[in-house]
Amino acid sequence: MGFIEQLLAIAKNTFFECVRQPISLVILIASTLLVLMSNPLSAFTMMDDQRMYVDIGLSTVFMCGALLAAFLATAVVNQEISNRTVLMVVSKPVSRVTFILGKYLGVTLALFASTAVPALGFLLVEVHGVLQTAAAHVRWPCVVFGVSAVFLTIGSATWCNFFYGKSFAAVTTLLGGPLLLVAYVLSLFFDWNWASIPAEKEFRFDLVLSILLMFLSLGIISAIAVAISTRLGQVLTMGITLAILVLGLLSDWIFARKILALEQLISVRDAANGGSFNMDHLALWGYKAGYAILPNFQVFWVVDAVNQEQ
Repeated sequence: MGFIEQLLAIAKNTFFECVRQPISLVILIASTLLVLMSNPLSAFTMMDDQRMYVDIGLSTVFMCGALLAAFLATAVVNQEISNRTVLMVVSKPVSRVTFILGKYLGVTLALFASTAVPALGFLLVEVHGVLQTAAAHVRWPCVVFGVSAVFLTIGSATWCNFFYGKSFAAVTTLLGGPLLLVAYVLSLFFDWNWASIPAEKEFRFDLVLSILLMFLSLGIISAIAVAISTRLGQVLTMGITLAILVLGLLSDWIFARKILALEQLISVRDAANGGSFNMDHLALWGYKAGYAILPNFQVFWVVDAVNQEQ
């Protein structure tokens, strides 16, 4: 078996192992419910309620993915190392690099599949819109298609679990995304009273693009979590992963503003003193090194630009 076959085999096994995890289903359901509840809660702002919903909804989806990355990485990597089951794999003609890469691909694909459910739920609720006034109408196509997708997912997962012994969490994850995608696409063609409208009128490419960028950042978080889980336990892996995420979101504030201020200060001093070396140069190198090492997740967070229509 070649490198590609080994890699795909490990990734496939890891993917199905991840989507069967109960914690994956719990976070998926909780984040989807939070996305739905964000709609009525966003109606209490003093400004544009729809912008508030977009901000809350995308933040919820992003945190869902970050938590899933930490949990899934520890579930499929750290537990195998702790239980010594990994020795059965690496004792075969499978290199450690192939094993870790396969685990990363499987975790990332499962992470994308699980995060797609609340992300599509967010898009569906966004089409419905926040009821900002008493005169606003409930958009029944979104409600009907969305509720139908949820009931079909739960019903199919229950059926497959009872009659065929399939994992309820796996079927829910793998079926929920496609059904919500169908519900979202269908809802684009109808207004609140079921009148036909052009789909491009309600489709927002900027939100889809922001979700895709979010998925790229989740791939980075997944890589960090998998790498940490090869050496540390579940609690430390989650703590360090979330700490790196928070610091990465604050990277511009922690490093970039200091770098800019020091560069301006050094340029003024160099012009006056002839470019002599001092501690400010050393501090500038340190901030630049930290800025280069720490992933800047703010690059992938474009919600502010979306809300400001930039």
